[in-house]
Amino acid sequence: MTTLDLITKDDLEQFKSELFAELKKLGIGRANEQAARQWLKSAEVRKLLNISPGTLQALRSSGIITYTKVGSLLYYKQEDIIKMLEGKKP
Repeated sequence: MTTLDLITKDDLEQFKSELFAELKKLGIGRANEQAARQWLKSAEVRKLLNISPGTLQALRSSGIITYTKVGSLLYYKQEDIIKMLEGKKP
């Protein structure tokens, strides 16, 4: 006969908190945050550049800003935006 251990939702929440605390101590997760910030969504780019959706569309269409489409979302490399502002081609 085997013994079953039941895991409750509270047990999982506690485990999650402890795991994140350990990862934070090791510095894991910071790299992922930085990698995620390398890619900006359209709204973030518009806010950063203080431009309208139409202006962003024009920049995309003319090839001034490069982007990657994932599903229905458009992502822009932060590095490319900085290069564009500095007058360099992405």
